[in-house]
Amino acid sequence: MSMLLAFLAQTLRIAVPYLFAAAGGVLAERSGIISLTLEGFMLGGAFSAMLGSYYSGSPWIGALCGVAGGLALGMLHAVATIRYKADQVVSGIAINLLAVGLTRYFLKLVFDSSSNSPRVPGFSAGTSSSALVAGLLHNPLIPLGLLIVPVVAWVLHRTPFGLRVRAVGEHPEAAVTLGISVKRVRYVAVALSGALAALGGAYLSLDQHQFTDGMSAGRGFIALAAIIFGRWDPMRAGLACLFFAAAETLQIQLQGMQAIPSQFVQMIPYVLTIIALAGVVGRAIPPAALGRE
Repeated sequence: MSMLLAFLAQTLRIAVPYLFAAAGGVLAERSGIISLTLEGFMLGGAFSAMLGSYYSGSPWIGALCGVAGGLALGMLHAVATIRYKADQVVSGIAINLLAVGLTRYFLKLVFDSSSNSPRVPGFSAGTSSSALVAGLLHNPLIPLGLLIVPVVAWVLHRTPFGLRVRAVGEHPEAAVTLGISVKRVRYVAVALSGALAALGGAYLSLDQHQFTDGMSAGRGFIALAAIIFGRWDPMRAGLACLFFAAAETLQIQLQGMQAIPSQFVQMIPYVLTIIALAGVVGRAIPPAALGRE
C-alpha cells in the first residue's frame, strides 16, 4: 500500500507542469491558435520565476514573475500570428528557440554559468506519500495545478468568454456577424495560455530551487500531445496528463530497480505517448478554425 501511495504521490507531482501547460494550450487551440509554443512558455516561465525568487527572496514573487514571463512570450506569439498573420507553426518554433536562446544567454550573463543557477527560495514538496500532504499545504502550485483543468473546463463551457473562445475557434466568420471581436478573444486566449504554461515552468524551478538549462525537457510537447489525445477537451487532456505522468513515474521507479537497461526505460513515456496518439489521432477532430487566420 505504501508503494502504491508513493507512486500516486510522485505521479501527481510530475503531472502538475503538464496540467498547467495543457490547460493553457486548450484555451489557445480552442480559439484557433496552434499551441506549439508551450515548451517555450514553460522554459521562459521557469527562468523568470527563478530570477524573481533570486532577487526578491520570495517564491511567491518568483511565481508572479514566471507568469509575467509567460505573458510576454504569449503576447509576442499573439502579435506575430494575429496582428501580422505569421504562420502559426513557424512562429511557435521561433518562440521555442527564442526561449532556449534567451534563457541560456541570461543564465550566462547573470550567473556566469552555462548550466544552472544558484539555489533560490522555492516551494518544497517531497516524493513520499506523507510528503505529498505536506506539499499540498506548503506548495500552493500543486493544488492549483490539480484544480486548473476543471476551472478551465468550467470557463470554456459555462461562461460567456468560453462561448466566445469556442465560437472563434470553430466559426470565426459567424462570430464576427454576432459582434464578437475574433482578434481580441484570441489575444486573451493566447496570453492566458502563456501565463498558465509559464506557471508549469515556475513550478519546476521553484520546486527544484534552481533553474537548469533546458529544464522544461520536452514537457510542453508532451502537454500538446495530451491536448490532442484528449480531443481538445480540458478534462480529457487532464486525464491524459496524468497518464503520461504515471508513465514517467514508472520509468523512474524501473530505473531504480535496474532490472531493464536504462536506455529502454527512458523510452517508456515517449513510446506510450506515440502509442496513445496513434490510437486516437485519426479520430480526433481539432477545432475547425485551428491554424486559420
